[in-house]
Amino acid sequence: MIKPIRRVVSLLPSATEIVCALGEGARLVGRSHECDFPPEIQSLPPCTRSKIDPGRPSAALNSEVELQLQKGTSLYDIDREMLRQLKPDLILTQAQCEVCAVSEGDVRAALEHLPAGNVRMLSLSPRRLIDLWQNILDVADALGLPTKGREVVKQLKSRLADLIFKTAPLRKRPSVACVEWLDPIMAAGNWVPEMVELAGGKSVLGTAGEHSNWLAWDALASSDPDVVILMPCGFDLGRTATEATALTKRREWNGLRAVRRQAVYAVDGSQYFNRPGPRLVDSVEILAEILHPNLFEARHGAAWRHLVFAPDL
Repeated sequence: MIKPIRRVVSLLPSATEIVCALGEGARLVGRSHECDFPPEIQSLPPCTRSKIDPGRPSAALNSEVELQLQKGTSLYDIDREMLRQLKPDLILTQAQCEVCAVSEGDVRAALEHLPAGNVRMLSLSPRRLIDLWQNILDVADALGLPTKGREVVKQLKSRLADLIFKTAPLRKRPSVACVEWLDPIMAAGNWVPEMVELAGGKSVLGTAGEHSNWLAWDALASSDPDVVILMPCGFDLGRTATEATALTKRREWNGLRAVRRQAVYAVDGSQYFNRPGPRLVDSVEILAEILHPNLFEARHGAAWRHLVFAPDL
């Protein structure tokens, strides 16, 4: 007999949001240190912590991450004693990126130190929007709510359908470069290129369904996009806008069409674009607001900002 799931620990912000979108936030008993939405879950005890200082500048932070990965060291600690006290029936984690969150391997190692029991682990690894739909269904099934899962997916798809109805007929689609890290620069992959297309743009960097990749400045210059959107992984809107000023020191940056025509935008990557949860639909809406302000009201205006700065060169 399968033990019913009553106590859930989510070690992934997007998984936490999925549980809450299903209306089952009351089953959550623990979270990761990065889980912060919806706000009420912040009262739950964190079960992880970062081994590096996430507040360091982009270049220094990237160097520290690379050093730890070269050593084969995990970037996160799991509080095994907290897990033991919480006695979860289900732990939600991920198998996609060792940098973004606690890995599946870390969780398996932690489970070996817990008392024997029927603790289930569900690992998510989305790369495209279709994977998000499946993740929602998988979490819903684990919670014994398959019908609710289908309802949530239907609602999210309906919102996208309304948006696509407006963008599908567009003949003029701006070329868009989405940047997921600032120093060194990285092109956003996975679900982001797909979302740009749905929002009425043409993604010129990154490949849908593939991991984000490091980008040479010459490659960005060659793409010469109409619009640049900055969405560094783990950065909120304010931090992205602040660190973006360093880009003006690059000759290649100042020569971009998007920079010259002041078509550079910062978005809240941490809350939206970097999290493959239900709010990816919000992210598509944000892109549509930026790219086609004549068609879409700025309902998500607090999540993005138009950047205007004078070049240093």
